[in-house]
Amino acid sequence: MENALLVGLSRQMSLGNELDMIANNVANIDTTGFKADNTVFSEFLMPRASDQNFSGRDRRISFVEDRTSYINMAPGALERTGNPLDVAIDGDAYFTVQTPRGQRYTRNGAFQVNGAGQLVTSNGDPVLGSSGPITFQNTDHDIVISSSGLITVREGNATLDSQRGTLQLATFANPQSLQKDGASTFMAPPGANSNPAPAGTRVVQGAIEKSNVNGVAEMSRMIEITRSYTDVANILSQESDLRKNALQQLSQTPTS
Repeated sequence: MENALLVGLSRQMSLGNELDMIANNVANIDTTGFKADNTVFSEFLMPRASDQNFSGRDRRISFVEDRTSYINMAPGALERTGNPLDVAIDGDAYFTVQTPRGQRYTRNGAFQVNGAGQLVTSNGDPVLGSSGPITFQNTDHDIVISSSGLITVREGNATLDSQRGTLQLATFANPQSLQKDGASTFMAPPGANSNPAPAGTRVVQGAIEKSNVNGVAEMSRMIEITRSYTDVANILSQESDLRKNALQQLSQTPTS
């Protein structure tokens, strides 16, 4: 295959991968606590062209390579819901939850209480407190979650508050080391230990953190990628036509 076709194909493959990532971002624009993905591209230089007759810089071919992707960890906007079990984090920290695959971390604070009285995520995973899962009793009411994550309730006809635990907040020295394990859940790779939330981190009751996806920017980028893909496809089509015409001309038998 000619070098021009290979270069164009590498560009189309990169654009296709980026389009898939943007489509996933747009699909999760309403997912609580979702963090957008972004791609990083680089130039990949082949050491030489396939034809040894090129000289100087023309001997190297520049391909497009989607080198890696990264997660945009910027916080999303807080939306007030008034639900006492909805909580958001104002600061650089994550809720700690227990899943069948191990401990995970999330900014999705749309919690609820399951049939066993445990505080769980929207996926049904128990939310961990400083002493383990947080469990309520059947007679608990008037749930209050303080800015430090302390959960208190009124039990039955009692006039004094009872504590049910303190939300376990975790932070990481390098948040980019976290890996997605679901729409709004992250896992820490080996060696990435969690630390207590830094001073100033605040829990906000009655609110959730929305997705940090910028819908207008993502749609604009999607249109730009689609146009770029079409432009590359047109160039490759023209290159193919030039080659076909050249072969037809060369294969013709001279008439005189």
